[in-house]
Amino acid sequence: MKPSVSHENSQSLNVVHKKENITVRQIPARQRIRKALVLLVFLSFPVTMNYLSPYVIIDGAMNGIVNGSLVMFVLMFISSLALGRAWCGWVCPGAAMADMAEPINNRLVNGRKMDWIKWLIWLPWISLIVWLAIRSGGYQRVDFFHLTNSGVSMDSPEKFLIYYIVIALFVGLAMIFGRRAGCHTICWMAPFMILGRWVRNRFGWPSLRLVADASACTDCNLCNKNCPMSLDVSTMVQTEKMEDAECILCGNCVDGCAKKAIRYSFSAGK
Repeated sequence: MKPSVSHENSQSLNVVHKKENITVRQIPARQRIRKALVLLVFLSFPVTMNYLSPYVIIDGAMNGIVNGSLVMFVLMFISSLALGRAWCGWVCPGAAMADMAEPINNRLVNGRKMDWIKWLIWLPWISLIVWLAIRSGGYQRVDFFHLTNSGVSMDSPEKFLIYYIVIALFVGLAMIFGRRAGCHTICWMAPFMILGRWVRNRFGWPSLRLVADASACTDCNLCNKNCPMSLDVSTMVQTEKMEDAECILCGNCVDGCAKKAIRYSFSAGK
């Protein structure tokens, strides 16, 4: 004779059974690596902020000093000749800030209405840097740790005010306007890489880029849904023209396409 099972025990068994059948869909391995990288970069931001600072480079130009920010911005431009805006997708602290804000407001942004704002900020800023450097008699010495004597950017309590203002700007814009709104509007680093990418394309140099096979596309629009920069990736695939100044080569469209219609390539553009 089989032992009886109480109603309470029966419910518990059902709960266990349901849990055993739950399938948790993991994001692709490449995206896990990317998200881990941007998170680590963000966690190190209190150390590195001055080397990405729009103010430190101004102070350096005023005093004729080649500093960490100037070196980093030059390296961003040079890297974009071969890697496009991969920095923005893979190692930018702002990427982690955007990832944190995305669950709060996952709305697509209208890049055509917003992308010009960063140029309105960048052009006067870079002009001021050039003017100050000329006025000081040019760059006369190198001090990578200018204004960062300890090597750590946040080495005094008052500097954390600037740190939290930067975070509030990037996270706040994303929370209010949608995906990576800060990247579209206030990022002072993106123009360096956009210009490098333009130079690369102008000369037809091989570089990291996306390529598409329109014949493999089923027009499911998952690439549009997954794009953190709110690009019309589907149309780009259909025309097999994957070039866009706002593409950050994060690979979300590559890894999210079941038909493999998009892939990375290191090649010259068409």
